[in-house]
Amino acid sequence: MNQTRGKLYALLALSMGAIVALSNYLVQFPIPLFNLEKFLTYGAFSYPIAFLITDLANRSYGIQIAKKIVYLGFLLGVILTLYFSTNFSDLISIRIAIGSGSAFLIAQLVDVYIFDKLRKKIWFLAPLGSSLLGSIIDTFIFFSISFYGTGINWITLSIGDLIVKVFIALVMLIPFRIFISYVKEISNLDKKVSV
Repeated sequence: MNQTRGKLYALLALSMGAIVALSNYLVQFPIPLFNLEKFLTYGAFSYPIAFLITDLANRSYGIQIAKKIVYLGFLLGVILTLYFSTNFSDLISIRIAIGSGSAFLIAQLVDVYIFDKLRKKIWFLAPLGSSLLGSIIDTFIFFSISFYGTGINWITLSIGDLIVKVFIALVMLIPFRIFISYVKEISNLDKKVSV
């Protein structure tokens, strides 16, 4: 792996950890506008970027490296979440950390697998299909572990969260397409340098 691709790999892994930590922090805050606090948290807007990162890693490096980025992002995200967002005297905060880690790992690995299976189809099918399925899995696992039995209406929150994730998955197709062009340029540069 040359220096440019190595930097891209490191950037993807660090971005993944930062997005997970940021989303775990933001999920604690319902959106107070337009009576949305019963349906939506700020974390719903940041977390779908993790699927973009996974899909870019998968397209750039393949399934094995994408899995490594998921594991690195998971590890970094858990460490940052435990340090910045977890109040160890608050059970819900601990459940959010556990729910987030479990949901992230399972959903991202499903995303990697589905993306790999769809990667040779129409360009948008792999990132869209894998992100949608990953978002459904992530949402159910996260909200059920984090909020089941707490008195928080986690089902309505999860539905609102999923609607936003689906919308953002559609919007993320634009940066995916742009970044893929950049990744292809790096790959072409690698071929020229190694010749």
